[in-house]
Amino acid sequence: MPPRHPPPPNHPRGNNLLRIIGGEWRSRRLPFADVPGLRPTPDRVRETLFNWLQGRTPGSRCLDLFAGSGALGFEALSRGAQEVVMVEKHPAAAAALRANIALLGAQHVTLVHDDAFRYLQRETAAFDLIFLDPPFRQNLLEPVLENLFSRLLLKPGGMVYLEQESGADTGFARFGLETHRVTQAGQAQGFLLFVNNQ
Repeated sequence: MPPRHPPPPNHPRGNNLLRIIGGEWRSRRLPFADVPGLRPTPDRVRETLFNWLQGRTPGSRCLDLFAGSGALGFEALSRGAQEVVMVEKHPAAAAALRANIALLGAQHVTLVHDDAFRYLQRETAAFDLIFLDPPFRQNLLEPVLENLFSRLLLKPGGMVYLEQESGADTGFARFGLETHRVTQAGQAQGFLLFVNNQ
């Protein structure tokens, strides 16, 4: 019997699978690239998040910045988002996203293979929902929020979901953001935020 060879670096491995929780593609499993630090939002957290967003996702324009596995963007598409923009700079992760878009026959999705900050500098249309799940311990959230709000990329009444390592001190308040809901999974905290216009 010939020896088995490991998959090439960054190639999706057998255990690198995410499951879509609800909607059109409910229970579909998708492979994602073997990239250091890439951690799809867990099933339970996504289920909770999209229950919170149940009335907001259908017909929405969504941004999945630092898309990674695409877990949040694909979930939004499955649940009726009108448009999802996925931004991912890692070549292997972007290639896996492209393959999964083709596998699902997904419409109304744009994949941007670029750095998040370069993308934000040229985007002009605002979003209803923005998902932010950047690599941990790189202090990216506040500069990203600064870019989003300086360029008016969140629609009035829109919401931001972000994940960060537990105990991180991100200054949401200076952007006028208030916490609507919080979820915890292992060492990650998720915050669903809204802008208080009062």
